[in-house]
Amino acid sequence: MTFVDSNGQPRTVEGEVGSTVMETARRNDIPEIAAECGGACACATCHVYVDEKWTEKVGKPSQMEEDMLDFAFDVKPNSRLCCQITVRPELDGLVVNTPAQQG
Repeated sequence: MTFVDSNGQPRTVEGEVGSTVMETARRNDIPEIAAECGGACACATCHVYVDEKWTEKVGKPSQMEEDMLDFAFDVKPNSRLCCQITVRPELDGLVVNTPAQQG
């Protein structure tokens, strides 16, 4: 998967099937992903924008995730908390962008 930072710099890393996009970001020291709650969907510090080519495959956020997104910075229709996106084979090549600021 590829993380594109707020300056437009891409960084491609391997994700482990069954882990989350947030766990992948932390294992690979992706900047701009704070993940303060460790993946409990209790903060909005792993906010990403899913590339529009991938939004359908990633799916929609749960109600709990939508509630947490209310605390995120500059929420857009393609906003997700990456702790709630599980890495699976059909997401091979996923592209997400990180906002300039978290939560």
